[in-house]
Amino acid sequence: MDVKDPLMAAFPVAKRLWKAIIKNRRFVELSEVADILEEVGLKKACFGDGLLLFRNRDVIALLVPRNGMIIIDFISATGELSDALELVAYLDKEIECYVIEILPASEFEEENIGVEPVIIDANTFELKSYPVLGEFEERKNLILHVDRETFDLWKESGKLSICPVCGGRLKWKGERAICTDCGVEVVVDEER
Repeated sequence: MDVKDPLMAAFPVAKRLWKAIIKNRRFVELSEVADILEEVGLKKACFGDGLLLFRNRDVIALLVPRNGMIIIDFISATGELSDALELVAYLDKEIECYVIEILPASEFEEENIGVEPVIIDANTFELKSYPVLGEFEERKNLILHVDRETFDLWKESGKLSICPVCGGRLKWKGERAICTDCGVEVVVDEER
């Protein structure tokens, strides 16, 4: 996978975390998260004092494990913090659910990236939200590839007209949609 910016890394990592929690019926371990980061094309660069650093040519990922929580900061290798994203995975004891969120890393960022969190019941391991996650490809614009299962969940949510990246408006033509706000294209793929 060719990960060129924080968004292209955060979406597939969040989806793999979601699938791992449901498949294994438990929260992910640090080694599993490290393997997932490598699966998406980031290589281990540094380990020490409770944090792990992964990177490729374009993206740096800082993995910070905390008490029952995983935090991954995705930063552009150019150092532009405005593009930085934070993925947070944790057990919310109040609602008894595992939660995976993708948020702007900068608290000063005014834009809402519009990503619906993954919410998994901690007892039944059933999905309680409608996340639209997949893998990105870059051509003239950014293309988000989602599998049929994700599309069916998204359709069930009644939010097919909302961009999963920025929360803007999507225009559909067949199995493709384009966001009129951010320009991201969404493609439904059978095989993904």
